[in-house]
Amino acid sequence: MMTKRIQVKNFIDGVWAAPEGSETLEVTNPATQEVMGSVRLSGKGDVDRAALAAQAASRAWRSTPPAERVQFLFRLKDLLERDLEDLSRTITMECGKTLDESRGEIRRAIENVEVACGIPILMQGRISEDIAPGIDEIMIRQPVGVAAVIGPFNFPGMIPFWFMPYALACGNTYLIKPSEKVPLTMQKIMRLIEAAGFPKGVVNLVNGAKETVDAILDHPAIRAISFVGSTAVAKHVYSRATANGKRAQCQGGAKNPIVVMPDADWETAVKIIADSAFGCAGQRCLAASLAITVGEAQATFTEAICDAATSRVVGNGLEPGVQMGPVITHASKDRIERLIGTGQAEGADILVDGRAPRIPGCEKGSFVRPTVLRGVPPEGELARTELFGPVLGLMHVDTLDQALELVNQGRYGNMACIFTGSGQAARKFRYGADAGNVGVNIGVAAPMSFFPFSGWKESFFGDLHGQAWDAVDFFTQKKVVIERWPKAWSRKF
Repeated sequence: MMTKRIQVKNFIDGVWAAPEGSETLEVTNPATQEVMGSVRLSGKGDVDRAALAAQAASRAWRSTPPAERVQFLFRLKDLLERDLEDLSRTITMECGKTLDESRGEIRRAIENVEVACGIPILMQGRISEDIAPGIDEIMIRQPVGVAAVIGPFNFPGMIPFWFMPYALACGNTYLIKPSEKVPLTMQKIMRLIEAAGFPKGVVNLVNGAKETVDAILDHPAIRAISFVGSTAVAKHVYSRATANGKRAQCQGGAKNPIVVMPDADWETAVKIIADSAFGCAGQRCLAASLAITVGEAQATFTEAICDAATSRVVGNGLEPGVQMGPVITHASKDRIERLIGTGQAEGADILVDGRAPRIPGCEKGSFVRPTVLRGVPPEGELARTELFGPVLGLMHVDTLDQALELVNQGRYGNMACIFTGSGQAARKFRYGADAGNVGVNIGVAAPMSFFPFSGWKESFFGDLHGQAWDAVDFFTQKKVVIERWPKAWSRKF
Protein backbone atom coordinates (compact mmCIF):
# COMPACT_ATOMS: atom_id res chain seq x y z
CA MET A 1 0.00 0.00 0.00
CA MET A 2 1.05 3.57 -0.63
CA THR A 3 1.45 5.78 2.44
CA LYS A 4 2.22 9.10 0.76
CA ARG A 5 -0.22 10.68 -1.66
CA ILE A 6 1.41 11.85 -4.86
CA GLN A 7 0.72 15.34 -6.17
CA VAL A 8 0.87 14.93 -9.93
CA LYS A 9 2.89 17.59 -11.77
CA ASN A 10 3.59 18.69 -15.31
CA PHE A 11 7.05 18.56 -16.83
CA ILE A 12 7.59 21.48 -19.19
CA ASP A 13 10.91 22.69 -20.61
CA GLY A 14 12.84 20.61 -18.09
CA VAL A 15 10.93 21.92 -15.05
CA TRP A 16 8.42 20.13 -12.79
CA ALA A 17 5.48 22.33 -11.80
CA ALA A 18 1.87 22.01 -10.72
CA PRO A 19 -0.72 22.51 -13.48
CA GLU A 20 -2.46 25.87 -13.46
CA GLY A 21 -6.06 24.54 -13.55
CA SER A 22 -8.44 24.84 -10.63
CA GLU A 23 -10.11 21.42 -10.91
CA THR A 24 -8.48 18.49 -9.10
CA LEU A 25 -9.22 14.77 -9.42
CA GLU A 26 -8.27 11.99 -7.03
CA VAL A 27 -6.26 9.02 -8.30
CA THR A 28 -7.58 5.83 -6.69
CA ASN A 29 -6.61 2.17 -6.67
CA PRO A 30 -9.57 0.43 -8.39
CA ALA A 31 -9.07 -2.74 -6.34
CA THR A 32 -9.17 -1.07 -2.92
CA GLN A 33 -10.36 2.50 -3.59
CA GLU A 34 -7.31 3.77 -1.71
CA VAL A 35 -6.56 7.36 -2.74
CA MET A 36 -2.99 7.32 -4.07
CA GLY A 37 -2.71 10.91 -5.22
CA SER A 38 -4.37 13.82 -6.94
CA VAL A 39 -4.02 15.48 -10.31
CA ARG A 40 -4.85 19.09 -11.05
CA LEU A 41 -6.09 19.48 -14.62
CA SER A 42 -4.01 21.64 -16.96
CA GLY A 43 -5.50 24.62 -18.75
CA LYS A 44 -4.69 26.22 -22.08
CA GLY A 45 -1.78 28.11 -20.57
CA ASP A 46 -0.01 24.89 -19.57
CA VAL A 47 -0.47 23.46 -23.05
CA ASP A 48 0.76 26.69 -24.63
CA ARG A 49 3.93 26.69 -22.52
CA ALA A 50 4.62 23.04 -23.31
CA ALA A 51 4.00 23.46 -27.04
CA LEU A 52 6.18 26.56 -27.28
CA ALA A 53 8.94 24.86 -25.27
CA ALA A 54 8.83 21.91 -27.66
CA GLN A 55 8.83 24.24 -30.65
CA ALA A 56 11.84 26.15 -29.31
CA ALA A 57 13.74 22.89 -28.73
CA SER A 58 12.90 21.43 -32.12
CA ARG A 59 15.54 23.27 -34.20
CA ALA A 60 18.49 21.97 -32.19
CA TRP A 61 16.96 18.51 -31.76
CA ARG A 62 16.29 18.18 -35.49
CA SER A 63 19.89 19.09 -36.32
CA THR A 64 21.20 16.48 -33.87
CA PRO A 65 22.35 13.52 -36.01
CA PRO A 66 20.04 10.48 -35.76
CA ALA A 67 22.88 8.30 -34.46
CA GLU A 68 23.25 10.76 -31.57
CA ARG A 69 19.51 11.10 -30.95
CA VAL A 70 19.13 7.37 -30.39
CA GLN A 71 21.80 7.40 -27.69
CA PHE A 72 19.23 9.05 -25.43
CA LEU A 73 16.83 6.22 -26.25
CA PHE A 74 19.47 3.62 -25.46
CA ARG A 75 19.90 5.23 -22.03
CA LEU A 76 16.12 5.35 -21.55
CA LYS A 77 15.87 1.64 -22.39
CA ASP A 78 18.40 0.81 -19.68
CA LEU A 79 16.48 2.89 -17.14
CA LEU A 80 13.17 1.25 -18.06
CA GLU A 81 14.81 -2.15 -17.65
CA ARG A 82 16.19 -1.12 -14.28
CA ASP A 83 12.85 0.14 -12.97
CA LEU A 84 10.59 -2.43 -14.66
CA GLU A 85 9.33 -3.88 -11.39
CA ASP A 86 8.56 -0.51 -9.80
CA LEU A 87 6.76 0.70 -12.93
CA SER A 88 4.79 -2.54 -13.10
CA ARG A 89 3.59 -2.20 -9.51
CA THR A 90 2.53 1.38 -10.17
CA ILE A 91 0.49 0.30 -13.22
CA THR A 92 -1.21 -2.42 -11.19
CA MET A 93 -2.06 -0.06 -8.35
CA GLU A 94 -3.57 2.68 -10.52
CA CYS A 95 -4.96 0.58 -13.38
CA GLY A 96 -5.97 -2.67 -11.66
CA LYS A 97 -4.41 -5.31 -13.92
CA THR A 98 -2.31 -8.13 -12.50
CA LEU A 99 1.37 -7.67 -11.85
CA ASP A 100 2.32 -10.09 -14.65
CA GLU A 101 0.11 -8.16 -17.08
CA SER A 102 1.81 -4.92 -16.03
CA ARG A 103 5.24 -6.45 -16.51
CA GLY A 104 4.25 -7.49 -20.01
CA GLU A 105 3.07 -3.94 -20.71
CA ILE A 106 6.40 -2.37 -19.78
CA ARG A 107 8.24 -5.05 -21.74
CA ARG A 108 6.28 -4.03 -24.87
CA ALA A 109 7.18 -0.38 -24.22
CA ILE A 110 10.85 -1.30 -24.05
CA GLU A 111 10.60 -3.26 -27.32
CA ASN A 112 9.38 -0.12 -29.11
CA VAL A 113 12.35 1.83 -27.79
CA GLU A 114 14.62 -0.90 -29.14
CA VAL A 115 13.07 -0.74 -32.62
CA ALA A 116 13.21 3.07 -32.69
CA CYS A 117 16.93 2.89 -31.97
CA GLY A 118 17.29 1.61 -35.54
CA ILE A 119 16.17 4.97 -36.93
CA PRO A 120 19.47 5.70 -38.75
CA ILE A 121 18.39 2.93 -41.14
CA LEU A 122 14.60 3.23 -40.82
CA MET A 123 14.43 6.88 -41.92
CA GLN A 124 16.81 6.66 -44.83
CA GLY A 125 15.65 8.22 -48.09
CA ARG A 126 16.11 7.27 -51.76
CA ILE A 127 18.07 8.52 -54.74
CA SER A 128 17.88 8.02 -58.49
CA GLU A 129 20.78 9.18 -60.62
CA ASP A 130 20.31 10.53 -64.13
CA ILE A 131 16.55 10.91 -64.23
CA ALA A 132 17.54 13.10 -67.18
CA PRO A 133 21.04 13.79 -68.51
CA GLY A 134 23.06 15.23 -65.62
CA ILE A 135 20.06 15.45 -63.25
CA ASP A 136 19.63 13.44 -60.03
CA GLU A 137 16.54 13.14 -57.85
CA ILE A 138 16.64 12.56 -54.08
CA MET A 139 13.91 11.87 -51.50
CA ILE A 140 14.83 12.70 -47.90
CA ARG A 141 12.83 12.49 -44.67
CA GLN A 142 12.61 15.41 -42.29
CA PRO A 143 10.75 15.66 -38.95
CA VAL A 144 7.22 17.05 -38.81
CA GLY A 145 8.01 19.32 -35.83
CA VAL A 146 6.10 19.09 -32.55
CA ALA A 147 3.99 15.96 -31.96
CA ALA A 148 1.71 14.87 -29.12
CA VAL A 149 0.11 11.70 -27.76
CA ILE A 150 -3.22 11.57 -25.92
CA GLY A 151 -3.09 8.31 -23.98
CA PRO A 152 -5.76 5.96 -22.59
CA PHE A 153 -6.15 4.54 -19.09
CA ASN A 154 -5.78 0.84 -19.90
CA PHE A 155 -2.08 0.81 -20.88
CA PRO A 156 -0.54 3.91 -19.27
CA GLY A 157 3.02 2.65 -19.72
CA MET A 158 2.93 0.97 -23.13
CA ILE A 159 0.74 2.95 -25.50
CA PRO A 160 2.70 6.23 -25.45
CA PHE A 161 5.66 4.13 -26.60
CA TRP A 162 3.83 3.07 -29.76
CA PHE A 163 4.57 6.62 -30.89
CA MET A 164 7.02 8.60 -28.74
CA PRO A 165 10.33 6.77 -29.40
CA TYR A 166 9.82 6.96 -33.16
CA ALA A 167 8.86 10.64 -33.03
CA LEU A 168 11.96 11.50 -31.00
CA ALA A 169 14.29 9.35 -33.07
CA CYS A 170 13.00 11.03 -36.24
CA GLY A 171 13.90 14.45 -34.83
CA ASN A 172 10.54 15.66 -33.52
CA THR A 173 9.90 17.12 -30.08
CA TYR A 174 7.05 15.77 -28.00
CA LEU A 175 4.11 16.32 -25.63
CA ILE A 176 2.54 13.53 -23.57
CA LYS A 177 -1.00 13.83 -22.15
CA PRO A 178 -1.73 10.68 -20.10
CA SER A 179 -5.21 9.71 -18.99
CA GLU A 180 -6.25 11.68 -15.94
CA LYS A 181 -7.41 8.37 -14.42
CA VAL A 182 -3.88 6.91 -14.39
CA PRO A 183 -1.25 9.68 -14.32
CA LEU A 184 1.18 8.11 -11.84
CA THR A 185 2.95 5.74 -14.23
CA MET A 186 3.90 8.55 -16.58
CA GLN A 187 5.17 10.61 -13.64
CA LYS A 188 7.76 7.90 -13.07
CA ILE A 189 8.54 7.36 -16.75
CA MET A 190 9.08 11.09 -17.21
CA ARG A 191 11.60 11.01 -14.35
CA LEU A 192 13.47 8.37 -16.34
CA ILE A 193 13.28 10.49 -19.49
CA GLU A 194 14.74 13.35 -17.48
CA ALA A 195 17.49 11.06 -16.13
CA ALA A 196 18.29 9.89 -19.66
CA GLY A 197 19.45 13.44 -20.38
CA PHE A 198 17.12 14.54 -23.17
CA PRO A 199 17.61 18.30 -23.78
CA LYS A 200 15.09 20.65 -22.18
CA GLY A 201 11.87 21.00 -24.09
CA VAL A 202 12.36 17.88 -26.21
CA VAL A 203 9.87 15.84 -24.13
CA ASN A 204 7.10 17.54 -22.13
CA LEU A 205 4.26 16.25 -19.94
CA VAL A 206 0.88 17.92 -19.41
CA ASN A 207 -1.85 16.39 -17.26
CA GLY A 208 -5.51 17.06 -17.78
CA ALA A 209 -8.84 16.07 -19.29
CA LYS A 210 -11.01 17.34 -22.16
CA GLU A 211 -9.99 21.02 -21.94
CA THR A 212 -6.35 19.96 -22.11
CA VAL A 213 -7.01 17.67 -25.08
CA ASP A 214 -8.84 20.39 -27.01
CA ALA A 215 -6.03 22.85 -26.31
CA ILE A 216 -3.55 20.35 -27.77
CA LEU A 217 -5.75 19.81 -30.83
CA ASP A 218 -6.06 23.55 -31.41
CA HIS A 219 -2.48 24.68 -30.75
CA PRO A 220 -0.81 25.84 -33.98
CA ALA A 221 2.67 24.69 -32.92
CA ILE A 222 1.61 21.04 -32.59
CA ARG A 223 1.67 19.34 -35.99
CA ALA A 224 0.88 15.65 -35.32
CA ILE A 225 -1.53 13.88 -32.95
CA SER A 226 -1.58 10.24 -31.81
CA PHE A 227 -4.60 8.98 -29.87
CA VAL A 228 -5.92 5.71 -28.44
CA GLY A 229 -9.36 5.45 -26.83
CA SER A 230 -13.03 4.96 -27.58
CA THR A 231 -14.42 5.42 -31.09
CA ALA A 232 -16.54 8.40 -30.06
CA VAL A 233 -13.52 10.29 -28.73
CA ALA A 234 -11.31 9.09 -31.59
CA LYS A 235 -13.75 10.68 -34.05
CA HIS A 236 -13.67 13.94 -32.09
CA VAL A 237 -9.87 13.99 -31.91
CA TYR A 238 -9.42 13.09 -35.57
CA SER A 239 -11.99 15.62 -36.79
CA ARG A 240 -10.69 18.50 -34.72
CA ALA A 241 -7.02 17.75 -35.35
CA THR A 242 -7.40 17.44 -39.12
CA ALA A 243 -9.64 20.52 -39.26
CA ASN A 244 -6.68 22.37 -37.75
CA GLY A 245 -4.35 21.01 -40.44
CA LYS A 246 -2.63 18.41 -38.27
CA ARG A 247 -1.68 14.85 -39.02
CA ALA A 248 -3.70 12.44 -36.89
CA GLN A 249 -3.69 8.72 -36.14
CA CYS A 250 -6.58 7.77 -33.87
CA GLN A 251 -7.17 4.24 -32.60
CA GLY A 252 -10.81 3.71 -31.64
CA GLY A 253 -12.95 1.01 -30.06
CA ALA A 254 -13.42 -2.65 -30.88
CA LYS A 255 -15.76 -5.63 -30.71
CA ASN A 256 -13.33 -8.42 -31.43
CA PRO A 257 -14.80 -11.74 -32.67
CA ILE A 258 -13.14 -15.13 -32.37
CA VAL A 259 -14.28 -18.04 -34.57
CA VAL A 260 -13.97 -21.54 -33.09
CA MET A 261 -13.94 -24.39 -35.59
CA PRO A 262 -14.75 -28.04 -34.71
CA ASP A 263 -11.16 -29.10 -35.40
CA ALA A 264 -9.60 -26.63 -32.94
CA ASP A 265 -7.16 -27.88 -30.30
CA TRP A 266 -9.63 -27.56 -27.41
CA GLU A 267 -7.31 -27.38 -24.44
CA THR A 268 -5.16 -24.70 -26.04
CA ALA A 269 -8.06 -22.78 -27.60
CA VAL A 270 -10.11 -22.48 -24.41
CA LYS A 271 -7.15 -21.29 -22.34
CA ILE A 272 -6.09 -18.72 -24.91
CA ILE A 273 -9.63 -17.43 -25.52
CA ALA A 274 -10.28 -17.12 -21.79
CA ASP A 275 -7.06 -15.15 -21.39
CA SER A 276 -8.12 -12.91 -24.29
CA ALA A 277 -11.64 -12.27 -23.01
CA PHE A 278 -10.89 -11.94 -19.29
CA GLY A 279 -7.24 -10.83 -19.17
CA CYS A 280 -6.78 -7.21 -18.06
CA ALA A 281 -10.47 -7.49 -17.00
CA GLY A 282 -11.40 -7.25 -20.67
CA GLN A 283 -10.01 -3.71 -20.82
CA ARG A 284 -7.92 -4.20 -23.94
CA CYS A 285 -8.64 -2.98 -27.43
CA LEU A 286 -7.72 -6.52 -28.52
CA ALA A 287 -9.84 -8.39 -25.97
CA ALA A 288 -12.07 -11.13 -27.36
CA SER A 289 -15.68 -10.01 -26.97
CA LEU A 290 -17.62 -12.46 -29.16
CA ALA A 291 -16.95 -16.17 -29.69
CA ILE A 292 -18.61 -17.68 -32.77
CA THR A 293 -18.75 -21.46 -32.68
CA VAL A 294 -19.08 -23.36 -35.95
CA GLY A 295 -20.94 -26.68 -36.26
CA GLU A 296 -20.02 -29.27 -33.66
CA ALA A 297 -17.76 -26.86 -31.76
CA GLN A 298 -20.68 -25.38 -29.84
CA ALA A 299 -21.27 -27.92 -27.08
CA THR A 300 -17.65 -28.63 -26.22
CA PHE A 301 -16.53 -25.01 -26.29
CA THR A 302 -19.50 -23.66 -24.34
CA GLU A 303 -18.95 -25.99 -21.40
CA ALA A 304 -15.20 -25.45 -21.37
CA ILE A 305 -15.29 -21.64 -21.55
CA CYS A 306 -17.86 -21.51 -18.74
CA ASP A 307 -15.55 -23.61 -16.56
CA ALA A 308 -12.66 -21.30 -17.40
CA ALA A 309 -14.74 -18.22 -16.51
CA THR A 310 -15.98 -19.67 -13.23
CA SER A 311 -12.55 -20.83 -12.06
CA ARG A 312 -10.67 -17.61 -12.84
CA VAL A 313 -9.16 -16.13 -9.68
CA VAL A 314 -10.25 -12.49 -9.24
CA GLY A 315 -8.76 -10.02 -6.79
CA ASN A 316 -6.09 -7.40 -6.16
CA GLY A 317 -3.55 -7.66 -8.98
CA LEU A 318 -0.66 -7.37 -6.53
CA GLU A 319 -1.64 -10.61 -4.79
CA PRO A 320 0.05 -13.87 -5.88
CA GLY A 321 -2.18 -16.21 -7.86
CA VAL A 322 -4.68 -13.55 -8.92
CA GLN A 323 -5.57 -13.91 -12.60
CA MET A 324 -7.84 -10.90 -13.07
CA GLY A 325 -8.19 -7.54 -11.38
CA PRO A 326 -10.97 -4.92 -11.28
CA VAL A 327 -12.26 -2.64 -14.00
CA ILE A 328 -11.04 0.92 -13.80
CA THR A 329 -13.91 2.67 -11.95
CA HIS A 330 -17.30 2.04 -10.36
CA ALA A 331 -18.84 3.92 -13.28
CA SER A 332 -17.30 1.37 -15.66
CA LYS A 333 -18.53 -1.47 -13.46
CA ASP A 334 -22.07 -0.06 -13.51
CA ARG A 335 -22.01 0.36 -17.30
CA ILE A 336 -20.77 -3.19 -17.87
CA GLU A 337 -23.36 -4.68 -15.54
CA ARG A 338 -26.11 -2.68 -17.26
CA LEU A 339 -25.04 -4.04 -20.64
CA ILE A 340 -25.05 -7.60 -19.30
CA GLY A 341 -28.65 -6.99 -18.29
CA THR A 342 -29.37 -5.56 -21.72
CA GLY A 343 -28.03 -8.73 -23.32
CA GLN A 344 -30.31 -10.83 -21.16
CA ALA A 345 -33.30 -8.65 -22.04
CA GLU A 346 -32.44 -9.12 -25.73
CA GLY A 347 -32.75 -12.88 -25.35
CA ALA A 348 -29.27 -14.09 -24.40
CA ASP A 349 -28.85 -16.65 -21.61
CA ILE A 350 -26.42 -15.73 -18.84
CA LEU A 351 -24.40 -18.90 -18.31
CA VAL A 352 -21.86 -17.32 -15.95
CA ASP A 353 -22.93 -14.13 -14.18
CA GLY A 354 -20.15 -11.92 -12.89
CA ARG A 355 -22.27 -9.05 -11.62
CA ALA A 356 -22.10 -7.74 -8.05
CA PRO A 357 -19.31 -10.03 -6.83
CA ARG A 358 -17.90 -10.04 -3.33
CA ILE A 359 -14.10 -10.11 -3.36
CA PRO A 360 -12.67 -10.83 0.13
CA GLY A 361 -10.39 -8.02 1.20
CA CYS A 362 -11.46 -5.84 -1.75
CA GLU A 363 -15.11 -5.23 -0.95
CA LYS A 364 -14.88 -1.59 -2.08
CA GLY A 365 -13.23 -2.41 -5.41
CA SER A 366 -14.79 -2.00 -8.85
CA PHE A 367 -14.93 -5.69 -9.73
CA VAL A 368 -16.92 -7.60 -12.34
CA ARG A 369 -16.22 -11.32 -12.50
CA PRO A 370 -15.89 -13.13 -15.85
CA THR A 371 -19.29 -13.36 -17.53
CA VAL A 372 -20.50 -15.59 -20.38
CA LEU A 373 -23.75 -15.10 -22.32
CA ARG A 374 -25.07 -17.59 -24.86
CA GLY A 375 -27.27 -16.80 -27.85
CA VAL A 376 -26.32 -13.12 -28.19
CA PRO A 377 -28.44 -11.74 -31.06
CA PRO A 378 -26.20 -10.22 -33.78
CA GLU A 379 -28.47 -7.19 -34.17
CA GLY A 380 -28.67 -6.43 -30.45
CA GLU A 381 -26.96 -3.73 -28.41
CA LEU A 382 -24.71 -6.20 -26.61
CA ALA A 383 -23.30 -7.49 -29.92
CA ARG A 384 -22.68 -3.99 -31.26
CA THR A 385 -21.33 -2.20 -28.20
CA GLU A 386 -17.78 -2.22 -26.89
CA LEU A 387 -18.17 -3.33 -23.26
CA PHE A 388 -14.53 -2.95 -22.23
CA GLY A 389 -15.06 -5.52 -19.50
CA PRO A 390 -14.68 -9.27 -18.84
CA VAL A 391 -17.78 -10.31 -20.80
CA LEU A 392 -17.82 -12.92 -23.59
CA GLY A 393 -20.87 -13.29 -25.82
CA LEU A 394 -21.45 -16.61 -27.62
CA MET A 395 -22.97 -17.01 -31.08
CA HIS A 396 -23.38 -20.14 -33.20
CA VAL A 397 -23.45 -20.82 -36.96
CA ASP A 398 -23.19 -23.88 -39.18
CA THR A 399 -20.40 -22.86 -41.57
CA LEU A 400 -17.24 -20.78 -41.76
CA ASP A 401 -18.87 -18.61 -44.44
CA GLN A 402 -21.65 -17.73 -42.01
CA ALA A 403 -19.08 -16.98 -39.33
CA LEU A 404 -17.25 -14.60 -41.67
CA GLU A 405 -20.53 -12.81 -42.38
CA LEU A 406 -20.97 -12.21 -38.64
CA VAL A 407 -17.35 -11.08 -38.29
CA ASN A 408 -17.67 -8.58 -41.13
CA GLN A 409 -21.09 -7.11 -40.38
CA GLY A 410 -19.87 -5.15 -37.35
CA ARG A 411 -18.80 -1.51 -37.48
CA TYR A 412 -15.43 -2.23 -35.84
CA GLY A 413 -12.41 -3.87 -37.42
CA ASN A 414 -9.65 -4.00 -34.86
CA MET A 415 -9.07 -7.76 -34.51
CA ALA A 416 -10.56 -11.06 -35.63
CA CYS A 417 -9.21 -14.53 -34.79
CA ILE A 418 -9.84 -18.13 -35.74
CA PHE A 419 -9.03 -21.37 -33.94
CA THR A 420 -8.66 -24.31 -36.30
CA GLY A 421 -6.42 -27.16 -37.35
CA SER A 422 -7.15 -26.57 -41.03
CA GLY A 423 -4.77 -24.50 -43.11
CA GLN A 424 -7.48 -24.04 -45.72
CA ALA A 425 -9.91 -22.62 -43.17
CA ALA A 426 -7.22 -20.40 -41.70
CA ARG A 427 -6.28 -18.99 -45.10
CA LYS A 428 -9.92 -18.36 -46.02
CA PHE A 429 -10.41 -16.51 -42.73
CA ARG A 430 -7.21 -14.50 -43.04
CA TYR A 431 -8.14 -13.52 -46.59
CA GLY A 432 -11.77 -12.62 -45.88
CA ALA A 433 -11.86 -11.13 -42.37
CA ASP A 434 -12.40 -7.35 -42.36
CA ALA A 435 -10.00 -6.56 -39.53
CA GLY A 436 -6.61 -4.92 -39.30
CA ASN A 437 -5.13 -7.48 -36.89
CA VAL A 438 -5.88 -11.15 -37.58
CA GLY A 439 -4.97 -14.11 -35.38
CA VAL A 440 -4.76 -17.79 -36.30
CA ASN A 441 -4.81 -19.87 -33.11
CA ILE A 442 -3.94 -16.60 -31.33
CA GLY A 443 -6.30 -14.89 -28.88
CA VAL A 444 -4.67 -11.45 -28.73
CA ALA A 445 -3.27 -10.59 -32.17
CA ALA A 446 -1.03 -7.79 -30.89
CA PRO A 447 1.66 -6.97 -33.46
CA MET A 448 5.27 -6.96 -32.37
CA SER A 449 6.89 -3.55 -32.27
CA PHE A 450 8.50 -4.06 -35.70
CA PHE A 451 5.03 -4.30 -37.31
CA PRO A 452 2.32 -1.59 -37.33
CA PHE A 453 -0.57 -1.88 -34.89
CA SER A 454 -3.33 -1.96 -37.45
CA GLY A 455 -7.08 -1.36 -37.27
CA TRP A 456 -9.90 -0.96 -39.80
CA LYS A 457 -13.34 0.59 -40.10
CA GLU A 458 -14.41 2.47 -36.93
CA SER A 459 -11.49 1.06 -34.98
CA PHE A 460 -9.08 3.48 -36.64
CA PHE A 461 -9.13 6.96 -38.15
CA GLY A 462 -6.14 7.99 -40.22
CA ASP A 463 -3.74 6.54 -42.76
CA LEU A 464 -0.65 5.50 -40.79
CA HIS A 465 -0.67 3.41 -37.62
CA GLY A 466 1.62 3.26 -34.61
CA GLN A 467 4.91 1.34 -34.43
CA ALA A 468 7.60 0.45 -36.96
CA TRP A 469 7.56 1.75 -40.57
CA ASP A 470 4.14 3.37 -40.19
CA ALA A 471 5.42 5.43 -37.27
CA VAL A 472 8.47 6.54 -39.25
CA ASP A 473 6.23 7.64 -42.13
CA PHE A 474 3.86 9.43 -39.75
CA PHE A 475 6.57 11.37 -37.94
CA THR A 476 8.48 12.43 -41.04
CA GLN A 477 7.60 14.47 -44.09
CA LYS A 478 9.17 13.62 -47.41
CA LYS A 479 11.14 16.20 -49.33
CA VAL A 480 12.07 15.62 -52.96
CA VAL A 481 15.19 17.37 -54.28
CA ILE A 482 15.99 17.52 -58.02
CA GLU A 483 19.58 18.57 -58.73
CA ARG A 484 21.46 19.63 -61.83
CA TRP A 485 25.08 20.74 -61.77
CA PRO A 486 26.08 21.86 -65.30
CA LYS A 487 29.77 21.76 -66.01
CA ALA A 488 29.76 25.44 -66.90
CA TRP A 489 28.73 26.28 -63.33
CA SER A 490 31.28 24.04 -61.69
CA ARG A 491 34.60 25.19 -60.42
CA LYS A 492 37.36 24.11 -62.75
CA PHE A 493 40.31 22.30 -61.29
